[in-house]
Amino acid sequence: MKGYILRRILYMIPLLIGVNLLTFSLFFIVNSPDDMARIQLGSKHITQESIEIWKQQHGYDKPLFINNTEKFFNKIKDTIFYEKSLKLFVFDFGTSDTGRDITYDISQRMWPSLAIAVPSLLIGLFLNISVALLIIFFRFSYLDTVGVVLCVIMMSISTLFYIIGGQYLIAKLLKLLPISGYVPGIYLIKFLILPIFIGILSGIGSGVRWYRTLFLEEIHKDYVRMARAKGLREFTILFKHILKNALIPILTGVVILIPLLFLGSLLLESFFAIPGLGSYTIDAIQQQDFAIVRSMVFLGSFLYIVGLLLTDISYTVVDPRVRL
Repeated sequence: MKGYILRRILYMIPLLIGVNLLTFSLFFIVNSPDDMARIQLGSKHITQESIEIWKQQHGYDKPLFINNTEKFFNKIKDTIFYEKSLKLFVFDFGTSDTGRDITYDISQRMWPSLAIAVPSLLIGLFLNISVALLIIFFRFSYLDTVGVVLCVIMMSISTLFYIIGGQYLIAKLLKLLPISGYVPGIYLIKFLILPIFIGILSGIGSGVRWYRTLFLEEIHKDYVRMARAKGLREFTILFKHILKNALIPILTGVVILIPLLFLGSLLLESFFAIPGLGSYTIDAIQQQDFAIVRSMVFLGSFLYIVGLLLTDISYTVVDPRVRL
């Protein structure tokens, strides 16, 4: 098992290198530093001198890969690739194009994102699995038919509808919760209830339908027939046998969501004015702050690969065949 985990960890290295090289190519070869300067300066009549000054101020005036004016290791060290790309591997994100410390911003903004994402994931997972098992328990009945139809309807509705509808109905008409905002401290919970509720509600349709499909695949297998032949109750079969054997695809879906826990929900954080990493990324795109966008792309890729690693490790826990 240790060898298996070690191999999976080693697989992460070439994946991260590939993502880093691709990101660097998109930001510095396809989109050159001169293009960045023209976008940031925002004027139709820009002199080459002003472009060079902007590049020098932001560290984009150096060669891309090799600096022939330096000696020895400085040939590589004094380049854009080293300063803007290689340092990402040690999570040194540097400063944004507006001069902000990106590492500090991430360390501060990750907590609001986690405050929304973790409850939404845990409560949503519990509700989705419970409702899916309930529908399976009453399969081929009116409850099953109505449940599937409602799931399809909820899946077809955009997340924006839930957000705007929830803000209008719960916050504006009923005035039960604040429409948006974020205040650290004891009153934080009242600003989180509505986005968490909408995050759970918007995912119920697709979640229940997905888990219902998983459980339907398991319910026709031989071990379920054997359990029924032994006289076990249907409730026991569902919650003790089927749920246990469906853990692998459940874990796959859950662990892959790890990047979203840290990076936050772009729509929820933007509409509810939550100062998390989701709104941080949206603001950077709108302001065309390429340093922040590069950092968030790398961080998202790293977290996604870590999620895949944790998925493989979790397989060894729930499936003895993987350990063998």
